[in-house]
Amino acid sequence: MTDIAVVGFAHAPHVRETTGTTNGVEMLVPCFQQLYEDLGITKSDIGFWCSGSSDYLAGRSFSFISAVDSIGAVPPINESHVEMDAAWAFYEAWIKIMTGEVDTALVYGFGKSSAGNLRKILSMQLDPYLVTPLALDSVSLAGLQARLGLDAGKWTAEEMAAVAARSRAAAESNPNTQLSGHVDINALLASPFVADPLRAHDCAPITDGAAAVVLAAGDRARELCERPAWITGIEHRIDSPNFGARDLTVSPSTTASARAATGGDVGGIDVAELHGPFTHQELILREAIGLSDATAINPSGGPLSGNPMFSAGLERIGYAARAIMDGNAGRTLAHATSGAVLQQNLVAVLEGRN
Repeated sequence: MTDIAVVGFAHAPHVRETTGTTNGVEMLVPCFQQLYEDLGITKSDIGFWCSGSSDYLAGRSFSFISAVDSIGAVPPINESHVEMDAAWAFYEAWIKIMTGEVDTALVYGFGKSSAGNLRKILSMQLDPYLVTPLALDSVSLAGLQARLGLDAGKWTAEEMAAVAARSRAAAESNPNTQLSGHVDINALLASPFVADPLRAHDCAPITDGAAAVVLAAGDRARELCERPAWITGIEHRIDSPNFGARDLTVSPSTTASARAATGGDVGGIDVAELHGPFTHQELILREAIGLSDATAINPSGGPLSGNPMFSAGLERIGYAARAIMDGNAGRTLAHATSGAVLQQNLVAVLEGRN
């Protein structure tokens, strides 16, 4: 197996709305420039490019093609794309380097959620024959999931609010995030519902954003980064899209992915970046992976402080890697999700080496 590591990470500030186009160019160019400067490279040093985005969100066909303008036309590039969160583009880039064809890759994702009605846009990923006609939106579906857990006694409204409060407090140290600050749990619980039992603090905010990560193999990684974040395991799985056929209060695909990525050893994980767009989903993920209180959860603030569509999952990998590259952690875990109510899940484990 080829040793592959994350050596660079950058993301655009999380904002409620941008004035730029839906192709992400305005957000991506500064990310690329930061990576070039941090690593001392140019785009000519990148062997493979892979992106994640959505034509549904952008409102145009082949929106990822126009996003390539952020890279530039010269020299010609080796490029690919996935129509989902860029964490899955990260997986493709990892495979590409594993083949030995290239030794570096740049992965990026982008999404301008403010351009349309996100709750309705995300309903387009549901079963077009049996579920989409019911007019269920993403927040309403998450509300059904939260209610099932509350009624089963798996979590409480207080525990959900505590997740939101901790996320916003952690985000105070992150200048690029959208929501931050100390909030009173009782005040959160007194706020109105947006989709009973979900309140505004239970839902990730509408966010425009973009992110980019650089991968490198072996000695090339060591040349580019003093302390690379080595990928020791990565896996992704999927649960049934038939919501009536599975227990929505658990996430078997996350459990399976975590077991494969960690080799069954979830001990010694200093930091876990979990992609739970709703407070109760973070509780599901923690249980599914088997994380203990010894692991710091979402010290970046996580998606509840800023959730740019199609790059938030990649950001979880980037932040997990940054904790290692900065010397603040020895072993980290990153999780990304795609689809409704935690349907598809990816888990990556990263480690630092002396």
